[in-house]
Amino acid sequence: MKCKIPYGSDALTLELPDEKVLGLLEPNVEVAAAEASEDDIVLAAMAHPYGDRTLSELAVGKDTCTIIVSDHTRPVPSKHIIPFMLEELRAGNPDIKVTLLVATGFHRPTSTDELRSKLGDDIVDSECIVIHDAFDPSTNEKIGVLPSGADLVIDREAVHTDLLIAEGFIEPHFFAGFSGGRKSVLPGVCDAVTVMGNHCSKFIASPCARTGILEGNPLHNDMVDAARQAKLAYIVNVVIDEQKHVIAAFAGDPFSAHEAGTEFLAKGCRVKAVPADIVITGNGGAPLDQNMYQCVKSMTAAEASAVEGGVIIECAECADGTGGEGFYRSLKDCESADALMEEILQIPQNETKPDQWEYQIQARILMHHPVIYVSRPEMKETIEDMKMMFAESLDEAIAMAREIRGRDATFTVIPNGISVIVQPEQ
Repeated sequence: MKCKIPYGSDALTLELPDEKVLGLLEPNVEVAAAEASEDDIVLAAMAHPYGDRTLSELAVGKDTCTIIVSDHTRPVPSKHIIPFMLEELRAGNPDIKVTLLVATGFHRPTSTDELRSKLGDDIVDSECIVIHDAFDPSTNEKIGVLPSGADLVIDREAVHTDLLIAEGFIEPHFFAGFSGGRKSVLPGVCDAVTVMGNHCSKFIASPCARTGILEGNPLHNDMVDAARQAKLAYIVNVVIDEQKHVIAAFAGDPFSAHEAGTEFLAKGCRVKAVPADIVITGNGGAPLDQNMYQCVKSMTAAEASAVEGGVIIECAECADGTGGEGFYRSLKDCESADALMEEILQIPQNETKPDQWEYQIQARILMHHPVIYVSRPEMKETIEDMKMMFAESLDEAIAMAREIRGRDATFTVIPNGISVIVQPEQ
């Protein structure tokens, strides 16, 4: 078997004996008609919105509108979405004042260059753009309390507007079930106190806080409530293929449109896996593999595809390093993954620490699986600090994994671990 694993802006080539490979797990999402361009797909969705109210109709009589826009960590093809949202808003109300609010969530601020790459020069130069800051209480405002008991504190730009709308994309998400929809509000434009309350250890430990699960998922329930309290009125969410091209779009009511999008995606993303000794995966290439923080996502797919003690090989460029100092320090400074997990589970909801959810899931994985990172040489010391192994090449990683699991070890390959919902077979 021969395939490629996305890595940064390129890919790594993998070749394994066919008889040792138990599965090549890839999504099989229905592709839009060949004659439909990405723009046509988005425009068609906006012309027939869920809830029956178009964006131009919603804009009538509104003085202001805030559009929540994805940040630099998300491969949302905003150039195929935002111009049409702006056009339709102004078709309904030429005088409406629009603010683009960049949903950084708990991430670093998006740079101007990243905005230009995502939105294009025309929009950056002509529109009012605000970068959300979860760590500046003066820019955020409490509007309520979530079902979990956490305070709901969101960006003032999302509070003091007549019309709140959002763009986004839908993909499997490793603890929220799916991305998109309500996640534009929480964690997208929420204060740190709200994000940490929602991402508490008890919720992350829930068996329902897994990829592809919404029903009974405590994080999802809080996120839906946050979107309702924020009065999110309309979304344009897309599904993208491996080349990050739009293949489907869902517009209109934030909840019914998002639900339709998750149902569409789930049909093509659910894959069955016979647990293997060694699982090789990647995080979808740039920008999704830009740091180790993001790569925990694909490891959860590998985790669901491996036998107990099975080795996970993660292929990620990590051009932006770890992605979080708290994430890095927690794993570097702990005695072991087991000790770290015991400590995390004792932390109350209102004392959740920054990045705790990410290192909680990383610790869960390390408690059951050795992890080998194929990454840039500059990452070697950092990876080893974080209780994982480093390999300069995929061949070296496979040799190391075979030393652990034996020469007859079986393999499962998941080229893009964040694109699938794994259902293990016994």
